[in-house]
Amino acid sequence: MSWGTELWDQFDNLEKHTQWGIDILEKYIKFVKERTEIELSYAKQLRNLSKKYQPKKNSKEEEEYRYTACKAFLSTLNETNDYAGQHEVISENMTSQITVELARYVQELKQERKSHFHDGRKAQQHIETCWKQLESSKRRFERDCKEADRAQQYFEKMDADINVTKADVEKARQQAQMRHQMAEDSKADYSSILQKFNHEQHEYYHTHIPNIFQKIQEMEERRIVRIGESVKTYAELDRQVIPIIGKCLDGIVKAAESIDPKNDSQLAIEAYKSGFEPPGDIEFEDYTQPMKRTVSDNSLSNSRGEGKSELKFGGKSKGKLWPFIKKNKGATPEDFSNLPPEQRRKKLQQKVDELNKEIQKEMDQRDAITKMKDVYLKNPQMGDPASLDHKLAEVSQNIEKLRLEAQKFEAWLAEVEGRLPARSEQARRHSGMYDVQNPPAVNNCAQDRESSPDGSYTEDQSQESEVKVLATDFDDEFDDEESLPAIGTCKALYTFEGQNEGTISVAEGETLYVIEEDKGDGWTRIRRSEDEEGYVPTSYVEVYLDKNAKGAKTYI
Repeated sequence: MSWGTELWDQFDNLEKHTQWGIDILEKYIKFVKERTEIELSYAKQLRNLSKKYQPKKNSKEEEEYRYTACKAFLSTLNETNDYAGQHEVISENMTSQITVELARYVQELKQERKSHFHDGRKAQQHIETCWKQLESSKRRFERDCKEADRAQQYFEKMDADINVTKADVEKARQQAQMRHQMAEDSKADYSSILQKFNHEQHEYYHTHIPNIFQKIQEMEERRIVRIGESVKTYAELDRQVIPIIGKCLDGIVKAAESIDPKNDSQLAIEAYKSGFEPPGDIEFEDYTQPMKRTVSDNSLSNSRGEGKSELKFGGKSKGKLWPFIKKNKGATPEDFSNLPPEQRRKKLQQKVDELNKEIQKEMDQRDAITKMKDVYLKNPQMGDPASLDHKLAEVSQNIEKLRLEAQKFEAWLAEVEGRLPARSEQARRHSGMYDVQNPPAVNNCAQDRESSPDGSYTEDQSQESEVKVLATDFDDEFDDEESLPAIGTCKALYTFEGQNEGTISVAEGETLYVIEEDKGDGWTRIRRSEDEEGYVPTSYVEVYLDKNAKGAKTYI
C-alpha cells in the first residue's frame, strides 16, 4: 500500500490532505495549551481559596486552631494548597513536553512537506516540458511531411508539362528532394524526442512520483504517530500526579480522623472556665410580715431592699446573672484583673512565659556580645572592645527591665494561685494601679478584692468573690415599686468608671446616697438622682450610715 502507486494522479489532493494533517496537529497543540491555562487558573484559584481561609497570624483566630477540628480544617487548607501545586505541575509538564515539542515539530514538518511538494512540482514541470517538446517535434514532422507532399506533387506537375523548361523542372525536383529530406529529418527528430518522452514519462510515474509520494506518506504517518504519542503523554502527565494528589486526599482524611471531640471539649473548658462557683439557693423572704428595716453592724438594709437587690441591680436590669453580663469594653488592666480567676491565671502565665523567652533571648545576645568582646581583647586588630560596651550595657538594662516586669507578673500569678497573700496598698501603688492614700478604716471590712456585676474584677482584687444573683418571676412585681430609701451617705475616695451593667460611675470626692449596704460581695448600692443608681466597690467609698433614716425619698 503505497501512495506512489495508488495515488499517482492525486497530487493536488495529497497536498490538501497533508495541509489538513498539519492543521489537526496545530489544533491539538492549541487544545493542550488551553488545558495548561485552565490548570494554572484552577491552581491559582485553589491557592487563593486556601490563603483566604488561613488564620491570620497573631490574631484571636489563630488561637482557635488549638482545637482538633480547626487543626483538621487547617490541614485541609494546606493539603488543598499542595493539591493546587500538582495542577501547576501538570500545566508545566504539558507545556514543556507537549506544547513546546509539538510546536517545534510542526515547523520541521512544514519545511519537510514544502520540500517534498517542491520536488513533485519540479518533476511535473519537467515532464510537461518534455511533453511540449514532443508535441512541437510532432507538429514540425507533420508540417514537413505535408510540405514534402506538396513539393512532390508540384515537381510531378512540372515534369508532365511539355511547355515548362527543363531548368524549371530541375528546380522543382530539387525542391521536392529538399522537402523530403526535411521530412525525414523531422521524422528522426520526432522519433528521438518521442523515445525520450516515453522514458521520462515512465520515470516520472514509476520512479520520481512514487518516491516523492512515498516520502510524503512517511511524513504523514510520522505525524500521526507523533499525535498518538502526545495523546499518551497527555494522559501520563495527568496520571503521574495522581499518587501525590492521593496523598493530599489521604492527608485530609487523616486530619479528619484526628479530630478529637473530647479534647476540644476540654480546650473549651480551659478557654472559658471562669473559676466561679454556681450561685447558691436564695432564701425565702416572707413578705406577709410587716417590712421593717433593722439597722445593725452586720445588716444595714431593709428586707425590701435586700429582696430587690437580689433580683435586680441598678433598678434597670433584671433576670441576669452577674457572671454573664457583657464584659467591660474599657482598657484591659495590666494585671488582667478584669478577667475571671481561671482566665486571669492563664493570661498571667502566658505573659510570664513570653517575658521569660524575651529574657532568654536578651541573655543569649549578651553572651554573644561578651564572647565577641573577648575575641577583640585577644585580637585587637579585629575590632575595638570598647565599641561593644554601650551595646552590652543596653542589653543588660533590657534584661533587668524584663526581669522586673516578669517578677511583677509572677507576683500577680502567685496571688491568683493562692501562693501569696493579697497585695498591700503599697504593692498596688507600685504596680501603677493606685496613686492615692489608703482608704479610711470606715467600712474597711469589705474584701480587698471585689467582683464586678459582670464577673470581672476591679484593680484591687485579691481573692475571688462569689456573686449569687438569680432572676425570678418576682422581677415583674418589683418593676413598678418605688425606689429604695436612702440609709446614709458616702464619699467617693477614688474615681470609678462604672462601665459594666448594674454599676454607676463616681468621681473622687463626690458625695452620694447609700440605698443598700455591702452584703459581703464587695459592692455598695448608691444613688445620685432618681434615675441614677447602681453599684460601686465598697473599698472605693467611705460610708456614713444614718441610723435614724426614714423611708422618705431624698435625692441629691
